[in-house]
Amino acid sequence: MKPVLTYVRAAPVSVGLAIIVIVTSIVTGTIVTPATTGGDSLVWAAGVPTTIDSGWWWTPLTALFVPNDLASLIISVVLALTLLAVCERLIGSLRTAAAFLLTGIVGILVGVVIQQLGVGLGESWAVGSAFDFTLDPTIGIIGALLTASGFAQALWRRRIRLITFAIVLVFVLYSGDQDNFYRLLAALAGLALGALWSPRTRGSRHGHSSQGESRNLVAVIVAISAIGPLIALLPPGGNGPLSFVQYVFGASNPDADATLAACANDFSAECDRNLALVSAGGVSPLLLGLVPLVLLIIAAIGLRRGRRFAWLLAIVVNAALIVLSIVTLGLGDITIDASSADVTSIETLFWILATVLAPVALIVTLGVTRLRFQIRAPKAAVRRFGIIVATAFVVLAVLYLIVGAASIDDYVPDANFGDLLLDTIRRFVPTGFDTGLGPVIVPAGGFALFVYQWVGVVFWAITVGALIQLFAAVTQSRSVSEEEHFRRLLRLYGGGTLGFMGTWAGNVYWFSADGEAAVAYRVINGVAITLSDPICDPDRGPEVIGEFISFCDANSYVCVFYSFHEQYVPVFEQRDWQYMSVGEETLMAPVTLDMAGKPWQKVRQALNRGTKAGITTLWTTWDELPVSLSNQINAISEQWVAEKELPEMGFTLGAMQELKDPDVKLFLAIGPDGDMQAITSWLPDYRDGEVVSYTIDFMRRGDNSIGGIMEFVIASAALHMQKDGIAVLSLSAAPLAEKPVAPGETPPEPTVMTRLLGFLAQTLEPAYGFSTLFKFKSKFNPTHSTIYMAYADPVTLPVIGAAIGSAYLPHATPKEYLALAKTLRK
Repeated sequence: MKPVLTYVRAAPVSVGLAIIVIVTSIVTGTIVTPATTGGDSLVWAAGVPTTIDSGWWWTPLTALFVPNDLASLIISVVLALTLLAVCERLIGSLRTAAAFLLTGIVGILVGVVIQQLGVGLGESWAVGSAFDFTLDPTIGIIGALLTASGFAQALWRRRIRLITFAIVLVFVLYSGDQDNFYRLLAALAGLALGALWSPRTRGSRHGHSSQGESRNLVAVIVAISAIGPLIALLPPGGNGPLSFVQYVFGASNPDADATLAACANDFSAECDRNLALVSAGGVSPLLLGLVPLVLLIIAAIGLRRGRRFAWLLAIVVNAALIVLSIVTLGLGDITIDASSADVTSIETLFWILATVLAPVALIVTLGVTRLRFQIRAPKAAVRRFGIIVATAFVVLAVLYLIVGAASIDDYVPDANFGDLLLDTIRRFVPTGFDTGLGPVIVPAGGFALFVYQWVGVVFWAITVGALIQLFAAVTQSRSVSEEEHFRRLLRLYGGGTLGFMGTWAGNVYWFSADGEAAVAYRVINGVAITLSDPICDPDRGPEVIGEFISFCDANSYVCVFYSFHEQYVPVFEQRDWQYMSVGEETLMAPVTLDMAGKPWQKVRQALNRGTKAGITTLWTTWDELPVSLSNQINAISEQWVAEKELPEMGFTLGAMQELKDPDVKLFLAIGPDGDMQAITSWLPDYRDGEVVSYTIDFMRRGDNSIGGIMEFVIASAALHMQKDGIAVLSLSAAPLAEKPVAPGETPPEPTVMTRLLGFLAQTLEPAYGFSTLFKFKSKFNPTHSTIYMAYADPVTLPVIGAAIGSAYLPHATPKEYLALAKTLRK
């Protein structure tokens, strides 16, 4: 109940409008019977018949509070409780209410006046909509949202305006009904009102967009060009400037059985046309006809990632649509009297030309922005794509040829093998593009008809899947020279206590232009996740971070800096990035270590117990181990993995492969009988070629180890490092853990993300014991250092979360995920 009251207090106008809309729909009866069917509710509706002809002056106001039908009610309530609530957060409740009323009334009034003028001129759209009625609260909501956008930060201002106008315009152009026209006018009014109210946008100049933003913009335009025709095809059809596209994708089909029977007995000239319509009828030809639109949506996905192949695909599909539009409209029933110069004829001609000019404009846009799309897929991915598509085509074409040849006597009209070969090509061509591929032949029925209808759909489904794979492919490999270069920089500058993890498998490297700075990262689903601090001279840190962000932008990656230390927080604050804690690193100082006093009692007890039990230690590397010890380490590790039955985590958590690095130190505890008691591995951190700190990574204990063996090993390792003059010993970070609040210290206000991270920590605790590990490390009285994650855009958090999850569980099998789910359920 408390969250509901908090929401009501924060967004009273939004909640109030939602309640009013529900009440008015019940009172007027539109919740049951749509107002457009007639009845008393039309007295509240705006439009030429009511607002002007009947003189009902109040309708531009009342139309903003009464929904037309149940669907309109649901949409209005949802948008009121979401978008209008955003407006209240940006401009306050009073201004939100004023913007809703002003923009809604202006949008409707101006729209009605334009319609009335258009009727007087004989303009076809105005004449066709002269008897329409509008009851639509979303008109004012859209106007208020555009008003509030003037008060948003630059990133969100651009996004609100781009997405809102894109959605409104696509409905105006392809649907073209009166409500959408009023929404567009209200949006424009909101834009003007926002500029008037907000000093931020008045006279402000927009800077250059980043490559990523430009790609997003082009991708949105291409996606809209694909979705628009679907709006025109949906009942009751389109009435907008681009609605002529329905002539390209839609056709009336004769009765298939009757046509086949008639043409089988007496093949006339009319049969050619009717058989073509029959072959284009049904679900599968409809799906095949939508292939160009699907390809444009897939191209938009690739364009957003900066892919060159997606750019080429979008151009090819739009060029094909130009040809299709010309051929279809030229062969159709639409005629224009060239001697007539009335408004209707001119408008019809303009609308027909717009159907062709729309893809032309897209090709021009793609040409102008071509330099934004230079990312090429790895050669292996391109080769795999080609093999998949070619194999699918050959297999399906041969299948159709075999089935067709076996049933060739059942085709209408009579066909030979040459006709079947041409028709095989036709099966893979989207509906409408197959003109000139020979006479249409149709099997009368049976399995041949099924294959005839579906081989093309199956082929394009495989092709679309292969395209998605191709656009997701990135080069994820590093050369030996790159790894050597990275290690040289690591020894010179260090990379923080977690920097050595950058050498692990799965990471690739970015190097600065002068080669004296590096960042280790990995790309997962378009997200570039860095690991630890940048590898460079500390004074160059901000510069290197900026250069890597530019690199990610150029390659259309979502950039995430993960597990970096506090000294870099100001860099991201200056960039207005979001950041949050992703764990607490526990640190010790061996050079000043003194295990005296009560806080060290349990650690001293473990040391004494190990000494009395005759436990010895060994500081070594994997290459220096005798075979007997390396075999024991392998056995202990395999036993530990086998017992867990859970997916083994990676990314910042090393396994057997990582401890075999020649630069990684091992600290072992060995019993008097030669049996391995415990294993730990330690990652080096360098400055000017000298090791200044070690970070624990791999920890395993033998089945027959004594109690407190891990405390014994870590304490012994700290004493060993004390003799070597090591300044810092890191017990690494416990993911999702938070350091305890000191006495008298006020904890920070929880945010949505901190609550989510807390929930994840509690959920995963039974499986991985993050907080248990954190408590164990607290026995060594460490200091805490928060490690952070930074990102530019909160909208990308779901994608970032999924990518980081994949990084930690890169090789988990379905069985392991099932085991994890069972563990969490328990």
